[in-house]
Order: sequence, then C-alpha cells, then structure tokens
Amino acid sequence: MSHKSSSPASSSEEQRKVRYAMVIDLRRCVGCHSCSVACKSENEVPLGKFRSWVKVIEKGHYPDVSRQFLPALCNNCENPICNRNCPVKATYRRPDGIVQVNQHRCIGCMYCMASCPYDVRYINPLRKIIQKCFFCDHRVDKGLEPACVETCLGRARIFGDINNPESEIAQVMATNPVTTLKPALGTDPQVYYIAADYDAMDPAAGVDINHIHFEEPY
Repeated sequence: MSHKSSSPASSSEEQRKVRYAMVIDLRRCVGCHSCSVACKSENEVPLGKFRSWVKVIEKGHYPDVSRQFLPALCNNCENPICNRNCPVKATYRRPDGIVQVNQHRCIGCMYCMASCPYDVRYINPLRKIIQKCFFCDHRVDKGLEPACVETCLGRARIFGDINNPESEIAQVMATNPVTTLKPALGTDPQVYYIAADYDAMDPAAGVDINHIHFEEPY
C-alpha cells in the first residue's frame, strides 16, 4: 500500500520576515512632546540629550500664523550609512530591521554620528558611548509598543511589522500617501510621515538650539 507523501510548504506558508517601522500621522500630532518625555523616562536618557523630540516651526504672518510639528527619531534605515562607517562594527542591523549599537563594543569615536544624515545619535556623557532610538527594542521583544507610541495622546504614532499586510501600520501605509526624510540619500528610512509639512522637513528651518547635539571632548 503506497503512502502519499506530504507536499512541501508553499512559499506563501513560509515564515514571513518581520520588518519593524513607524508611521507618524501629522494630522493627529498636537505637539504635546509626550513622546519625548516618555522616551527619556523609559530609556533613562541623560539631561540635555534626546532620542526623540518634536521639531516646531511657525509659518505665516500675524495674525495668520500656524505651527507645524515634525517628530524626529532614528529612522532605523534599511540601508544605514552608520553601519558601514563604524570602525569596530558596534553598529549593526537586527534581522527585524532595528539598527542597534553594541554597548560593550562601542568606543565612542563618533564616526556613526558624523555619518548619520538625520542627527539622531548622541554620546552618553556618563558612559562615553553612542546611543539613539532603538524603537524600544526591549519592549518590542516582549510584544509591547515603543514607549512613545503607547504614550502618544493623539494616536499619531503607529508601529508594527510593515511586511504583515494585516498589521495596522501596513494598512495605514496602503491607504495613505507617506514620505520620508531625505529619501535621495538612499538610506531607505523606516520612519514614515503622513501629511508632513515640507518646510518643517527642511533641516535649516526652525532649528531648536536645545536639540542640536553639541559634543564636548572627553
């Protein structure tokens, strides 16, 4: 009696590769800065340093004036320049796309900071190593959302697996036009914006001196 062998799993049944990303809907952002506060609290970010902040610019002339917001954080790029330029290979990209920094390998040389076109890395003044936003990977690994996403009052931040068509982030991106910062650089940023103001996206516009990372020699 012959037995029918089970057919191999089809490609559609193969394990799907996870790719984490974030969408920030500027139609919902009210500039409350709760994301910045949540980030500093969750990750024990030193005073004077930021992993996430909200850029603010004012447009128009009195009395017709408006404020535009642009939340900023590490884009956890698909093709990160910082990875290639780290001389000790401390910066690396996880299989799920999150760009990490090996805290034990980093020597604080700041090559990655100089390479990053988004100015989102800082050197920890106590530990003398580079740090940045990791999408709160310690929370994500436990099935939780990043602290900034959980805290956002307007539900402007959406985080998840863009390779999963059933995820909220994939559905939002499928039904809304999105843009990224400096797409011409070829880094393929994984932080997407809906209804972002192009003047706010200009690096030279509305710069807040408190959010520029001036580094002192040590």
